[in-house]
Amino acid sequence: MNNSPLGVSPPDQQAHELQRNLSNRHIQLIAIGGAIGTGLFMGSGKTISLAGPSIIFVYMIIGFMLFFVMRAMGELLLSNLKYKSFIDFAHDLLGPWAGYFTGWTYWFCWIVTGIADVIAISAYSQFWFPDIPQWTPALACVGLLLSLNLLTVKMFGELEFWFAMIKIVAICALVCTGFYMMGSAYQSSTGSVASLSNLWNDDGMFPHGVMGFFAGFQIAVFAFVGIELVGTTAAETKNPERNLPRAINSIPLRIIVFYVLALIAIMVVTPWRDVVPSKSPFVELFVLAGLPAAAGIINFVVLTSAASSANSGVFSTSRMLYGLAVDGDAPSKFSMLSRRAVPSNGLIFSCTCLLGGALLIYLVPNMLEAFTLITTVSAILFMCVWSVILLSYLAYRKKRDDLHRASTYKMPGGTTMAWACLVFFAFITALLALEDDTRQALYFVPVWFVVMGVSYRSIRRKKAQAVQLSYEVD
Repeated sequence: MNNSPLGVSPPDQQAHELQRNLSNRHIQLIAIGGAIGTGLFMGSGKTISLAGPSIIFVYMIIGFMLFFVMRAMGELLLSNLKYKSFIDFAHDLLGPWAGYFTGWTYWFCWIVTGIADVIAISAYSQFWFPDIPQWTPALACVGLLLSLNLLTVKMFGELEFWFAMIKIVAICALVCTGFYMMGSAYQSSTGSVASLSNLWNDDGMFPHGVMGFFAGFQIAVFAFVGIELVGTTAAETKNPERNLPRAINSIPLRIIVFYVLALIAIMVVTPWRDVVPSKSPFVELFVLAGLPAAAGIINFVVLTSAASSANSGVFSTSRMLYGLAVDGDAPSKFSMLSRRAVPSNGLIFSCTCLLGGALLIYLVPNMLEAFTLITTVSAILFMCVWSVILLSYLAYRKKRDDLHRASTYKMPGGTTMAWACLVFFAFITALLALEDDTRQALYFVPVWFVVMGVSYRSIRRKKAQAVQLSYEVD
């Protein structure tokens, strides 16, 4: 990112580079927040209805595979501290095309996800303020996130810390409430008794067979979008050799606590057949527990979860634009930092896209269909980004094996697990073709690849012409 051969910037240049202002506290909660998506709160009802109790294994398998993706990313980022994010090692190990594709695809992923979050925030706000125009909460949310992120990167860390804390408290409360009701043998109005046996006493753990089990993957994968967010903070993390491994190594524990135990708590209290797909099972469990304010509390939790996702999108898209601009793959104005070392131009552009995209989606007659489409597109493209991380790792093992041998944070399973994860993502993509609503998103992905290919060739041609012109001038 600079011309110094050792990657160390002179003092007058350091003011114009991203600063390492995120502490271990921030990184840990950013990683947790990235692993807990809005889909867990609102989408878990549908996944339970599709897969039954086997949905527990679905989340465990996805989490298991993504842990290895994160370990591969961690080893690569720590192999060269000049890498600011996964754009850099993709560019270095696979070639300029990979950096270009990864950066712009990740930017687009979060813009699409952010649009969905802004719409969700507007919808959740109607719970308390039904008479205000829908665009008001969207505008207020984006304006607030933009103004706070423009201050310092530490402000982003603080926002994400408290957003993540709210989600953690809500899930821990649900788990504790569920297991307390099980211990006290709570009996619902339908006559069902809270018991661990509810997981297997109604047609077993796989009530809908193998196809029902596979159907759970289609939605569950959306809940993990953003788990790689810690990789975009590498350039602004204090003591990355210590803090990044801590954040990544805690992923298995987070998956067990925040996904597996939460789903078990729901299904031991409410038999899986009684879970309503269109409602949040979190709300239903608290209502059963006799908490009349459950709807309002969970609405607040889900709203902050959506705000957390939008906040992550605003942060990561601005850093992606910064990295692309530094490499000459985006307009140079995005490489300019404010006096507080924040890529302000990228922040403003991304927030403008969020509002513009939200306006377009308001014009779509079928909002649910549009929401499903854009979240599926986002999930597919996120899997493309995860795959590039794995392909970069395979190239790293082939080209820089000396760095791998010297690494103190090696990826478990090495190249074998990298290939296994790539096959797994291909399998998930094939499953998305089974349903009409998710199949439509697959039609868009080739279009995005064509756009990336054409724009990349155009930029490379302009760069070659600029180099040729400079030679002629000399």
